[in-house]
Amino acid sequence: MSETPSSDAGAPGEMMIEAERLSKFYGGFAAVQDVTFSIPRGQIVAFLGPNGAGKSTTMKLLTGYLAPSEGRARIAGHDMNEDRLAGATKLGYLPENGPLYSDMTPRMILSFFADARGLPSTAKRGRIDEVIGLCDLGSVVGKPIGKLSRGFRQRVGMALTLLHEPDVLIMDEPTSGLDPNQIGEVRAMIKRLGENKTILLSTHILQEVEAIATRVLFITEGRLVFDGPIEKFSANTENLDQRFHELTVAAD
Repeated sequence: MSETPSSDAGAPGEMMIEAERLSKFYGGFAAVQDVTFSIPRGQIVAFLGPNGAGKSTTMKLLTGYLAPSEGRARIAGHDMNEDRLAGATKLGYLPENGPLYSDMTPRMILSFFADARGLPSTAKRGRIDEVIGLCDLGSVVGKPIGKLSRGFRQRVGMALTLLHEPDVLIMDEPTSGLDPNQIGEVRAMIKRLGENKTILLSTHILQEVEAIATRVLFITEGRLVFDGPIEKFSANTENLDQRFHELTVAAD
């Protein structure tokens, strides 16, 4: 039997990410069904589940990249189906394989996105330099993105996500393709950002959950089957791998 999601898993405060009975149907197939949760400011939440469980679809619904078949998604109070542009100003989204223009350099693409985001010209150069430093891109800032390693391309995606200083970050596999040193740096950065931002991240690395998250959402077969603190998620099991398996099997 699946575990009923907890209604009091989040800390009190301003709700920055809200999913209200979100569903996405493709014909008779339910990619996501009746998913409900809310995340307050300053919380880092890990979004877990097996491949094909509905994690990426849920994230796309939250960001407005997909329209829900039923339900609502809100970012910082903005309905992402009705007021997506306003919500996008508060949101930074890092897909697993972000769309990057391979002929551009990191500085060029950051400048392009800064203009698209409407950053004031007086602040543009300083903010670009800031995210280049934050994501450690100085050594490759003049090289074409298509010539960069997967790890550096992931860091360019992270810089684009942070460029407009969003209040909410939604990240799909943020450490994918990084070496162990880079993974440690990204985890530390996410923890720092989580002090005053709201972060939802999908990952297959369960050690990452223990290292940075305070709360876990677990989805399988399109349904949310666990919502609670990391301590409760791992309680009464030898390790997170065992817990992952238990929740996946329980939903079958």
